[in-house]
Amino acid sequence: MPFATLIGIEPLAVPNTTPADVQAAQEKPSPLGIAAACWGALGLVALLVYAIARLAGIVAAGFEHAWQWPQVAVAVANGVFMAWSEGYRGFQLRFSPRSAARVKWLLHQPSPLRAALAPLFVMAYFDAPRRLKIGVYALTAGIVVAIVVIHALPQPWRAALDIGVVLGLVWGLVSFAVSLWRTLGSSAYPASPEVP
Repeated sequence: MPFATLIGIEPLAVPNTTPADVQAAQEKPSPLGIAAACWGALGLVALLVYAIARLAGIVAAGFEHAWQWPQVAVAVANGVFMAWSEGYRGFQLRFSPRSAARVKWLLHQPSPLRAALAPLFVMAYFDAPRRLKIGVYALTAGIVVAIVVIHALPQPWRAALDIGVVLGLVWGLVSFAVSLWRTLGSSAYPASPEVP
């Protein structure tokens, strides 16, 4: 049984992939496509690693304070909730397969704009269906608001909440790596790149 199947990544129907996309995916990529795909994938990985490292420092600083049972309960509940909602549902089932498919699409169908802004393209900030872009921008705004609110909390409450975010982001990083490996190793698109 393939590793991807063991961890729950199953092939998805790919409604937005045309025969031209499949044919392009089987052709040798151009130097611009290779550079754009590398920049897109590495840019996304760098963003996730930066967020994980920054938040892990906040969590570590939280352990310098005395924790009471309410903080421990919040940390455990939030950790489980964020691993499920952000890690599994958000990253593994949606974001990671789509982002990996967009990296592959970029590899075979680059443009100068997409190459320059490849991490943003991979995350679907542009050249995506309207409903997806609205979701991406709304999620970004929600994340900014959550950062401002959580930043205002004292320790160890801040660490108790950030533990869950770190778990979700680590899950997301691993699921993106697995999705990228699976997508680039396939002749077709296991998930839709959702390009217009």
